[in-house]
Amino acid sequence: MAVPPARPFLSRRRPYAAPSRTRKAKPMILNIAVILSAQLVGEVLARLLALPIPGPVIGMALLLAGFMASPGLAERILPTSQGILAHLSLLFVPAGVGVISHAEALGTSGLALMAALVGSTLLALIAGALTFVALARLTGSQEAEE
Repeated sequence: MAVPPARPFLSRRRPYAAPSRTRKAKPMILNIAVILSAQLVGEVLARLLALPIPGPVIGMALLLAGFMASPGLAERILPTSQGILAHLSLLFVPAGVGVISHAEALGTSGLALMAALVGSTLLALIAGALTFVALARLTGSQEAEE
């Protein structure tokens, strides 16, 4: 009596099977943990050493140093950071709620707040433009010479 041949299509992955989401979720959670750990270390250093620099800025500098020391770390965190930046507008919702809940402060100091907002925006644009021009000249960019 002959044995029927094995059916290889049953052992293959079915095309309609949904891909596992845990494979994507684990690296993203670990990457977010790395980013938040860098921020935490920066915050601890800022408070411990009484530095005038905010902790998240120190954490960002530490993360940059980590990226420079290990380019693989930067490649690993890149998709997660792009995902966070793609949904950056969601991070402004708590700030908007804070503004609405302190609406009475807008009534009493609204003009001063608006002047500070416009002034700081202009200063940031000027600083960014001057930094770009200085770096373009420093690197010898063609656009800076024209």
